[in-house]
Amino acid sequence: QVQLVESGGGLVQAGGSLSLSCAASERTFGRFVMGWFRQAPGKEREFVAGLSLSGLSTVYADSVRGRFTISRDNAKNTVYLKMNSLKPEDTAVYFCAATLRRSVATKAPGNYDYWGQGTQVTVSS
Repeated sequence: QVQLVESGGGLVQAGGSLSLSCAASERTFGRFVMGWFRQAPGKEREFVAGLSLSGLSTVYADSVRGRFTISRDNAKNTVYLKMNSLKPEDTAVYFCAATLRRSVATKAPGNYDYWGQGTQVTVSS
């Protein structure tokens, strides 16, 4: 059973930056495709960014491309989400997710088997 723990959320003004981290308990972290999702109140969970096993292939939602960067450090069992130029519409609970069933990033939440508890990101206008 893989445990994922997110950290780094908080309150920031529009235009600011935040960095999220997701630490995994699994020693074979390098075998997992990782993703970040978010869920705003009253909305469905949506894909934000995904990362392949090697970290060389990334996928982003159109709404965050060019502002967010996903990366991983397999030696530290950690995936990161660097968020720049934040907007009020980025306000949501952010979740990291992991899957063994893919080798490249995937946008569908149903393709991920393990989820963290989430971390709140609030962007004020």
